[in-house]
Amino acid sequence: MVDKKTKNWAGCPVRFGMSQFGDKWSFLIIRDLMFKGRKYYNEFLEAGEGISTNILASRLADLEYNGLVSKHQDTIKRSKYIYNLTEKGIALMPMMLAMIDWAEEYDSQTEVPTEFIKMLRENPEKLQKELLEQLKQE
Repeated sequence: MVDKKTKNWAGCPVRFGMSQFGDKWSFLIIRDLMFKGRKYYNEFLEAGEGISTNILASRLADLEYNGLVSKHQDTIKRSKYIYNLTEKGIALMPMMLAMIDWAEEYDSQTEVPTEFIKMLRENPEKLQKELLEQLKQE
């Protein structure tokens, strides 16, 4: 099935990628899910980025629609939903790590922990494996 929203974005890999996850809020949600252990709507709101509720709801819906994020009702607190990266979302990890590496190099005010960047540069496969294990436990 061809997705009406992205059918004109196929072909060019950069253009297609941007149609799937291509704005700052979507990247920050993916970051929070992938590296910060956030999984509830309110955790994204309180992350300190200043995202508005309507933008957050829209981006989560887009990420879910594009198959990058799944949404499930919390079995303990039924009024809450848990968001997780799907396999397709987790597949973005090498790109996200490359972006972190690049930003740490060129951002003089980087917030990347020293141990994280050291491990990323010295043994990226081990770091990625550890991050994947953490995601599977959540």
